Amino acid sequence: MSPQTYYIMGQESTKPTIYSGTFERSLDAKNRVAIPSAWVSGEGEEYHVVPHPNEGQLMVMGHEELSRWEQRFQDSPILSPAQKRTAIREFYGEAHTVTSDKQGRILLNEKHCTRAGLKGEVVFIGERSRFEIWSKDRYEATRQSSFATFQQAAEAVGL
Repeated sequence: MSPQTYYIMGQESTKPTIYSGTFERSLDAKNRVAIPSAWVSGEGEEYHVVPHPNEGQLMVMGHEELSRWEQRFQDSPILSPAQKRTAIREFYGEAHTVTSDKQGRILLNEKHCTRAGLKGEVVFIGERSRFEIWSKDRYEATRQSSFATFQQAAEAVGL
């Protein structure tokens, strides 16, 4: 998931993909699912898929975002060195690399699908530098409380 090259006022620039929006998709019998076309630059893009440890969805990210999460564990002042090593080991041990095909689909690991309750209808949620894949039922069950939290946070910051 490398940044695309853009030319702004004659200067070459890279602009990272920003994942935004909500998209419903269907998971096929082989656990393949199409990434929203706005998020795909071409065939052969690599993504890292990691189950969220608490919330029951899959987090999908590029190399840079994966490294940032490792660094956040390393930089945490509240974790002991042993906790940092364990967290990083578990994080990378759960991560699986997937590559998009010609149709912009990725093949999800069976264990990940089972853990996140993914089958049939799924929902892609953009989160700026990564995106999430939720089971449609689980997403709809959490949506109302999530939106209430968003409304409170938006009011708190003056949005």
